[in-house]
Amino acid sequence: MPIQADSYLTLHYRLASPEGETFVSTFDLSPATLQMGGGQLAPQLEARLIGLQEGEHRVFDLLPEEAFGAVNPRLVERIARSALPTDVVLRENAIVEFSTPEGKPFSGFLRALSDTRATFDFNHPLAGKHIRFEVKIIAVL
Repeated sequence: MPIQADSYLTLHYRLASPEGETFVSTFDLSPATLQMGGGQLAPQLEARLIGLQEGEHRVFDLLPEEAFGAVNPRLVERIARSALPTDVVLRENAIVEFSTPEGKPFSGFLRALSDTRATFDFNHPLAGKHIRFEVKIIAVL
């Protein structure tokens, strides 16, 4: 049975650079089980899975705009430290978790920190990168 937009599936996957630097991989771990459209994989990656069948092993080389998009300079923001929540631990080169006023979580990468300002990058960490997306479909439910 081919993968459809609402399928449950079990798979191994790897996100890597074209040169072989692995960012995420389940190949040395237990396989992942997910529901298509459930948010476990980015929609642009899920789109590559549609139509694949149990047992298939594929590699997709994706340009930045086909993967996580280009780096958007408008998503890099300088924020006054006084405007940040006091319960947030700030460390350069760390991911900081925030909540919207509606309570939805989002995160930013703290690029620089001074006594008065923090510079956050809210782009996806893989934005602007060519991605090699490797999958091995174990089961389609």
